[in-house]
Amino acid sequence: MPSTYLFYDIETTGLNKCFDQVLQFAAIRTDLSLHELERYDMTVQLTSDVIPAPEAMITHRLRLSELALGRAELEVIREIHGLMNTPSTISLGYNSLGFDDEFLRFSFYRHLLSPYTHQYAAQCQRMDLYPITVLYYLFKRDTLHWPHVDGKTNLQLAQLSKANHWSVGPAHRAISDAEAALSLAHQLIQERTLWDDAVSHFDKKMEGHRYQQLSTVFTVGNKIYKEALLVQGQLGFDLCYQTPVLSLGQHRHYKNQSLWLRLDTEQLQKTTLNDVASTTVILRKRAGEQPLLLPTHRRFLMHLSHERQQLALENKAWLQAHPDVLQNICDYYQHYQYPRWEHVDIDAALYDLDFPTPHEEQLFQQFHKTPPQKKENIAKQFPNALRQQQAIRLLGRYDPDALSAEGREQWLSHLRDLHTTLTTCPTDYRGNPRLTVPTAITQLTKLKTHHPLDAEQEAILNELERYYRSL
Repeated sequence: MPSTYLFYDIETTGLNKCFDQVLQFAAIRTDLSLHELERYDMTVQLTSDVIPAPEAMITHRLRLSELALGRAELEVIREIHGLMNTPSTISLGYNSLGFDDEFLRFSFYRHLLSPYTHQYAAQCQRMDLYPITVLYYLFKRDTLHWPHVDGKTNLQLAQLSKANHWSVGPAHRAISDAEAALSLAHQLIQERTLWDDAVSHFDKKMEGHRYQQLSTVFTVGNKIYKEALLVQGQLGFDLCYQTPVLSLGQHRHYKNQSLWLRLDTEQLQKTTLNDVASTTVILRKRAGEQPLLLPTHRRFLMHLSHERQQLALENKAWLQAHPDVLQNICDYYQHYQYPRWEHVDIDAALYDLDFPTPHEEQLFQQFHKTPPQKKENIAKQFPNALRQQQAIRLLGRYDPDALSAEGREQWLSHLRDLHTTLTTCPTDYRGNPRLTVPTAITQLTKLKTHHPLDAEQEAILNELERYYRSL
């Protein structure tokens, strides 16, 4: 099957990838020459256990009355999963690997769908236009008009759209942003050589080849240290979106994560055997994702100031002269593990669980195909108790009348947690609590008091406050 691009965007109830939900999804499927094949535009109803964040709602300006006309989240998420898992689909958006992709990963997981197959199965893969755009800004700047805000280049999609006169709808509407992403790609692909090179950064095999071609800085014992230039939008305008780095190798626990030590920091030479974290800066990278990896060839260093290049040279010499400190830096970061939180909610436990067995996957599919009245019996066959609880939540959201007395009590207990202010309320995998009604009302009140609002935003907050108090 020929490969296709799926340009997509989502609007959500908030920024928490574990606890918030999709409110809008839009996508445009094209061939690899960007000829449109199909488009999709979906609005999603609020689910009963998601509290929308007031700041998110006044940003995208979706009204509760509009959402009420949408489709059930389960139905939409299953359709999105099907679109992204269509064989030979390359799903991409603007900063999609920075937000949207992981948001959808948790949405798939929460709905008992495979969260990773759209990354690799059936020739599917992912890309992100944001880091590609950064490459064009650095090395093919005449491709686009670059917007400036407060004297600095601004790479927000809405600003790029305005500066380049792309005819799209209002910003922060999913279909508008999908159209803007496609318009951006139409301009970038005109410089085909850079486009093909940029696209190859999202190919894991090509990235492995890139790593082998990096320059060796020095060797300590039997360990080879290579240098590179990492390009990432989050590094910001002041750093020209790039930083020189030294490879520290792979993480010992997170096998898909490579570690890169920034070489342009003044604090690096203050590192001691007893103090690594406060004087070093690490970038973590997964193969085929941003930050993008470039060799330290002269043509790629053109935007790196003389001062930063000199500092990197001095830091490399210092590290080579202090191999014991360098080894300590490697050991610290290669063995560092993220904090484990005590009250992680089941909907946020994706990274704590083993991959489902084929038998479990079969049971999940059977659960989706079974009539509501029989779903709970299927769920009881799940080997993992957390997955059983997820199934109860799915029934509570979409078919509460089909729950047994025991299942109903589990669901009602979960809903009661949405009204608590206790510090022991469930958290996501980073320790961030689920938004509750009392917290949302507090946030809304602060926005009304301290945030400049237009008439539409005031109406949205008033509608939202009535909704909170009705729960």
